[in-house]
Amino acid sequence: MKLFSKKEEKKTDLQKVEERREEVLSAGRKFKYPLQMTKHRVVINTVLIAVVVFGIIATSFWLALYKFNMTDELLFRISKFIPVAVANVDGEEVRFSDYLMFYRSSIQSIERQSSQIDSEGGSIDDLRNQYKRAALDEAEEYAYALKLAREQNIEVTHDEIVAEFNRHLSVGGVTRSEESFMKIVDDNFGLSKSEYERMLYLSLMKSKVEMAIDTVANETAAKVEQMLASNNGNYTAVANSLGDAVMYEETGGLVSNKNIDGGRATEASKLEVGGQTGKFISMNGDGYYFVKLVAKNEGEVNFVSIKVPFTEFGTRMDAVRAADSVKEYITIDSGQ
Repeated sequence: MKLFSKKEEKKTDLQKVEERREEVLSAGRKFKYPLQMTKHRVVINTVLIAVVVFGIIATSFWLALYKFNMTDELLFRISKFIPVAVANVDGEEVRFSDYLMFYRSSIQSIERQSSQIDSEGGSIDDLRNQYKRAALDEAEEYAYALKLAREQNIEVTHDEIVAEFNRHLSVGGVTRSEESFMKIVDDNFGLSKSEYERMLYLSLMKSKVEMAIDTVANETAAKVEQMLASNNGNYTAVANSLGDAVMYEETGGLVSNKNIDGGRATEASKLEVGGQTGKFISMNGDGYYFVKLVAKNEGEVNFVSIKVPFTEFGTRMDAVRAADSVKEYITIDSGQ
């Protein structure tokens, strides 16, 4: 039994404040950790919801493209930013956006005439399937050209695309403004400038590949040049001599200098009567042309031409298809 008790020490004001502070903090800790746990659950739930929503969107996108073969503008725009493939050609992926670009630019005018086609007993759905098949074939060919271009170290520069775009502004001897030209392109093909430039890029790349790999066409074009130089531009004689290696054509009279003929009328309109062009590649990149002007007036031309067609690329593409090296990820109705 203690006879004496220790006298309680008097606390300073500072000690009292510290004790009160600790009491407040201790009371707050009871609520702090449950709140942290709640925030943690909110983050997890938000992430899970985002994953589910993304999964639904991705699944819908996949079904729209690969299952239902939809071609609407929204999917086209999305496919330009998401690099998904519609097919594979000898190891080269074919862009879905390229396939849709070719299809939509081809079907644009047909869609406008759908009521007329149906009234004439045709089927707009059959036409759509035909254009889908043609667009997919075209996209596969360009993808194969890109593969060969890498193997041949072939490139297309931005300056070359700009130069080709400017050349298109002057087709038919009429120089259009970019604005008026793109309005024509949009109205007829539904393409923006970037999409049109993508087409030019692919076309230029394929043309360069054709020129690089087609030794037969290059040798034949050299023969045509030599023969025309030695026989005073007798196109008929050259055509008769070379036979099936070339294609000879006469307009047979005056035609518009805006004629859509691979660029021959445009080039002819730049000549004086009796003048000849040198070798130039057709605007669709399928061969070399030689043109001689027979007659012309302000808006028309009469000319003869020789074409040296490219064949090597087509031969290689046929071989790839025959070897079953083309894998398509969509099915196009064959009952067209």
